Amino acid sequence: MAVYFDHRIEAPESSAVPSHLTWHSALPVLAVASSSPTNEGNVDLYLQQGEYVESCHVGRAHQPRVLRWHPTKPVLALGWENGEVMLLTHPSGDQTVLPNTHTASITLLEWSSSGSRLVTGDQTGGLAVWKVDARGRLQGNHLVKHEYNKPLTCCIFKPAAPGDDVAMLARASVSGDESALDMFSWKGAPLKMGPQEGLAFYVATADGKVHSVDERCKTNTLLSVEGAIKKLFYLIKREALAVITETLMLSQYTLGPEGGAQEYMKVKLSSKTGQNVDIVWTENSLLITVSGEHVIRLWDLERDDNYVLSLDESLGFERGEMINCVSYCAAKEILAGGTSHGRIAIWRMVAQPGSSKGDTSGQWKLQTPTEIGGNVTQIQWGSSLNLLAANNSNTVLILCEHVMSAHFGQQVAAVQLTPTQLSITQFNTGAQLALQSDTHIKGVCVTKESVTVWNGKQVTGYELSGTVLRSTGEFPCDSHVVAVHGENLYTVEPNRVQIRTPQGTVKQLLTFSKAEGNPVLLSVCQSYLVVGTDTAHIRVFDLSRRDAKAHCSAKNLADQIASLGALRSVKCNANGSQVSILISQVNGRPDHKVYFYDVEMDTVTHFDFFVGRPTSGISQCEDSERQQFQGTELSGRCPVSHFWDESEPRLFVCETVPISSESSSTSSVDMADVSVVTLFCTQEHGLLLQDCYPKPAGLQALLALDVPYYYFSCKPGERDPGLTEVSATTSAPPNQTQPLKGAPVQFPNMVSRRALREFVGLETCEKATRDAMLNFSFYLTIGDMDEAFKAIKLIKSEAVWENMARMCVKTCRLDVARVCLGNMGNARAAKALKEAEAEPEPEAQVAMLAIQLGMLEDAEKLYKCCQRYDLLNNFYQASGQWQQALETAESNDRIHLRTTFYNYAKYLESMGNKTLALVYYENSDTHRAEVPRMLQDDTSSLEIYVNKMKDKNIYKWWAQYLESQSDMDSALHFYECAQDYLSLVRVHCYMGNIQKASAIANDTGDRAASYHLARHYEGHDDIKQAVHFYTRAQAYNNAIRLCKENGLDDQLMNLALLSNPEDMMEAACYYEEKGTHMDRAVTLYHKAGYVSKALELAFSTQQFSVLQLIAEDLNENSDPALLARCSDFFITHSQYEKAVELLVAAKKYHQALELCVTQNLTITEELAERMTVTDSKDLSEDARKEVLEKIADCCMRQGNYHLATKKYTQAGNKLKAMRALLKSGDTEKIVFFANVCRQKEIFIMAANYLQSLDWRNNPEILKTIIGFYTKGRAPDLLAGFYEACAQVEIDDYQNYEKALDALTEAAKCLLKAKDSSGGQQEARVADLQHKVSLIKKFVHARRLYPENADEAVRLCEALLEEPELDPAVRIGDAFGFLVEHHCQQGNLEVAYRKLEELQKRLPSQNVRYYISQASLEALQRGMGVSIDGDDHRQTVKEEDEVEEDLNLS
Repeated sequence: MAVYFDHRIEAPESSAVPSHLTWHSALPVLAVASSSPTNEGNVDLYLQQGEYVESCHVGRAHQPRVLRWHPTKPVLALGWENGEVMLLTHPSGDQTVLPNTHTASITLLEWSSSGSRLVTGDQTGGLAVWKVDARGRLQGNHLVKHEYNKPLTCCIFKPAAPGDDVAMLARASVSGDESALDMFSWKGAPLKMGPQEGLAFYVATADGKVHSVDERCKTNTLLSVEGAIKKLFYLIKREALAVITETLMLSQYTLGPEGGAQEYMKVKLSSKTGQNVDIVWTENSLLITVSGEHVIRLWDLERDDNYVLSLDESLGFERGEMINCVSYCAAKEILAGGTSHGRIAIWRMVAQPGSSKGDTSGQWKLQTPTEIGGNVTQIQWGSSLNLLAANNSNTVLILCEHVMSAHFGQQVAAVQLTPTQLSITQFNTGAQLALQSDTHIKGVCVTKESVTVWNGKQVTGYELSGTVLRSTGEFPCDSHVVAVHGENLYTVEPNRVQIRTPQGTVKQLLTFSKAEGNPVLLSVCQSYLVVGTDTAHIRVFDLSRRDAKAHCSAKNLADQIASLGALRSVKCNANGSQVSILISQVNGRPDHKVYFYDVEMDTVTHFDFFVGRPTSGISQCEDSERQQFQGTELSGRCPVSHFWDESEPRLFVCETVPISSESSSTSSVDMADVSVVTLFCTQEHGLLLQDCYPKPAGLQALLALDVPYYYFSCKPGERDPGLTEVSATTSAPPNQTQPLKGAPVQFPNMVSRRALREFVGLETCEKATRDAMLNFSFYLTIGDMDEAFKAIKLIKSEAVWENMARMCVKTCRLDVARVCLGNMGNARAAKALKEAEAEPEPEAQVAMLAIQLGMLEDAEKLYKCCQRYDLLNNFYQASGQWQQALETAESNDRIHLRTTFYNYAKYLESMGNKTLALVYYENSDTHRAEVPRMLQDDTSSLEIYVNKMKDKNIYKWWAQYLESQSDMDSALHFYECAQDYLSLVRVHCYMGNIQKASAIANDTGDRAASYHLARHYEGHDDIKQAVHFYTRAQAYNNAIRLCKENGLDDQLMNLALLSNPEDMMEAACYYEEKGTHMDRAVTLYHKAGYVSKALELAFSTQQFSVLQLIAEDLNENSDPALLARCSDFFITHSQYEKAVELLVAAKKYHQALELCVTQNLTITEELAERMTVTDSKDLSEDARKEVLEKIADCCMRQGNYHLATKKYTQAGNKLKAMRALLKSGDTEKIVFFANVCRQKEIFIMAANYLQSLDWRNNPEILKTIIGFYTKGRAPDLLAGFYEACAQVEIDDYQNYEKALDALTEAAKCLLKAKDSSGGQQEARVADLQHKVSLIKKFVHARRLYPENADEAVRLCEALLEEPELDPAVRIGDAFGFLVEHHCQQGNLEVAYRKLEELQKRLPSQNVRYYISQASLEALQRGMGVSIDGDDHRQTVKEEDEVEEDLNLS
């Protein structure tokens, strides 16, 4: 907690009543304006503690109206009543009067954000803009002046447009951010710096208008509202303008890029009418107003939320006290209000875990008020030191925050309440005193006999005798730290520690070298003093003798601790062997480690609260369950205070807060998440975690550790809900006399104590028991169970054993707990713990121990820790926490949700709350049985419930109840509602309504009802009806029994077919024994699955029609003999297809195939598959292949070539398969099959087939033929194919070039082929070569013709002389070449002679085939002859070719 020291300003005697005050935003300089009754005005400046600055006094014969500090420079702008504006510079006192621009009272002064512009405005509406240089000096006359003709009320500058943060970009560039680096380089986009400050501003007038003035000082009206404008605010996030009028109407406007304003919200603010309203606007869009009420009103414009903060009388405020003014400190998140009774109310923003700042009013925490007297009319936070100035109508006070002083020693505790008041608590006597000091108290130190206070300038001592405080002396001393031991006081000054008497006489000096530095920290524990210096040295002194002696040499911690900035706190233990140190790092942040200096070993170790572990290598209890249970509580924290036990040197305690809050501007004790950690520290075992628990609510800060208690300071105005006996009593003897400086008081306790977990219930035990418990805890912590039990073996108290069992819950030591339970004699707890060992989680076992010891909160926490929500649910139920049980079941234990509902309903029923129990029985889905049971004594309620629920099960239960009460008519009604047809039929039969019962059974078809009715008819010998209803009930065996007994053979057959095989067999035997209806017997035997019996009976009685039906159900699983017998029967009756199927089923494939051949039966693919044996057990491989080939042969004969191919392939005869496929003519499958088989013969067969296709017009087939002949290694056949290709090119296309290429390839193929024909191949090769030579000559002549026609003609004529020219070169083509040549040359006679010679050589050929139509027409015209008979000869030739083709085929 913080207290506020108030300093009254040292105002000169001539100063009058203060009217205005304002802080500089950064410097601790306060400007105060005052007015005298004679209408004179003064402005004075004051420093941090109210010191008057004489050089800066300004006096005028007019009243000062407005004060505004320059944002960065120590320059104050003053506006006076007569229109004068001046600049006052601190500390020189230089005064600069602005040129006379205003003639009326100044109403506004406003600086731009960097102070380069100053805006002044007056009562008549005159506004001027001035330019100021970087030093705060005026530059020339005003830049512009505007006249608005209405009083100016307020002005704000528009914030500059956000540009790139150069400093942030520079840091990012250095750290390696390439995008940031690019923004500085030429290749990147130009850096948007933005203006250094916003120069545009808005000014408001008393007639409700807002005018905007841009950077060039041009003005225009932006908006208008009703009434005078009191305040203007700019919402940066929304880029909006907020306007508040004198009538407290809040309007918000969005500002367009072109300068327009659009209203988007308007609301009336609540306030007390007729009062002066103080309005504050914060950067996070919080609007705060006070108007002389007892509340402060807050509007959160970002969240559209509003709430109020009120005064609390329990903290010292009075009824009817009003708040006049308000101010907000953003740096500390503190809201201050000045009241009409001279108090400063302080609200501090308290960080709540898991919530955002400014969310609700619950985060504002009201502190103890500071009293300054008078009527506070104005307050303001200011300067970088966050000072608060307050005007109480008489003078101005400056308030400075100071952390509350508190100290505990030798069972006496002192806690500061106000700057000058202490609360002193004596725990030995239970008395509580108040100490009122004449000066501000900055520190306090107490022992059982003395109280010492100091303020940095003076030390005052008091003797504490019983409940009486008596001053022992005071002396001036500049020491900021004081320690007390016995009758000695220890103070510090540069390079030494002074040991003084209570009156201030120096008895001894403890000197420090220059390297050791100046002492700044002192701490005493028992007879040892530890001193910390500003150079991070520590020294320990022994105070047990008359003079202080050095206990050890100076230790330089900077050599041991990296990044050490400064010492924050040093403490030593009771025997001076260990010193604990808290430090600040070089960057100023508190370190998250506690360091321990071992005086004897001269070593430094530490416990790191960031990771929750001590120094690496230091011994730590290897208790995994305990570490797991407490690990989350320790990690991520930072120590804020530390203490050693006053008598136990091993015991150390530390107060920790989360890392995120250790550097917060608010005091750490305001945090909700504070943990108190206890450690054992020894030379042998190092640092051992002993306990960790959260600081109880309502407590402020840890003061000390003195076994068996922790001591805490309390938060003012709060009571700790767990507080019982452990606080000191506030009562005092009634006859108490009041001494000079102290008196018994009746205000709430400021100190509370809490027992260590080992001593809960043992707070008043004797020292021997206390030492035994400490030793037990220590040995339990290090895991030495033998020593632990030795420490407590002599203790007989059950309370002590129970307390140790409670410790075992905290430490998760079940082995120790069993011993404790045994010594307690708690058999029930021991049995429960034994049963809990079946649970796999250790935490669940410990939770059961906690339950048995009544530690229900610990049990709940343990169950949650191990996530055993089923056990947690049972725990809640057993402890009567039904709401938590239901929530747990719904969220985490849904498998037991209905059970939980049921148990809760049982509980409610036992408590008599049947209405609510009924609801939960329904939720558990057990209401059908449980609710009627619960309400059976209240029949009227039960009947209402039955009719309301409309549930069939409940209807049935109610009908049964009515039937038991002999109310048959009502029972029938509810049975009908429940659709319980059996009960309906049963009751109707009982009542003799047989027809009604029959109608129900027939209409509903209910089997149970039909069966009951059938039994009734059978009992009354109505066999026909009995059989009918047995049939409807599907009780066929009973119906069959009645039919057999009564000779109902016709119905028997139908019933037997509907029933099971056993009943069918029984009925078949009945028919067979009777000798009639043998066809029925055969059918029933067959349906019952006795096929052999059915066939035997069918053959013996010649039941051929039935036999055919039976044969349809025969398959390969049937008896082969039966199959063969049936097949013979079907052959005899010419039903060959059925016979074949049976033969195949009997695996007589050869006979089946012979039958197919002889009877010309088509073999389907399905039949062929059935005959394709895959199991080698039935046939050998050879026999199997033989069967497959026979199947394929049959398929070939039947023309089913694809199936034949498949079977040949399965038999492994691929050649036959290919032949079958060739017959099918399926080219695609032939090509595929050849490629898959990859056999020479098959390739050749496929290629031969493909030659029969139109390969001339299909290049793919041509390529496939060549490929297959090549793969089949048949070059002779390939050569023949090439010859055929060449001949086609000559005959069809006269393309001798391609023919030449083909013949060349043919020759190559023949050369590769092996000669196995006795010389024929050589002759063939010679013939080919001859053809090639002839074609080459002809091709050469044709190519030569364009260049040398005569030579080409000569070559062609020579070629005609060659023997055996045709078929290599067709004679017609050679003559055609010559005829064409002579026609072109005009030698028609020669051409005609050549034509006649051609006709002679080829009398049967059509010459048009060799000679172009143009040449023939030229011959006819030139020679005058008619060339006839050509068409006839062509026709004859074609007919001959046709005949030839037919002969070939």
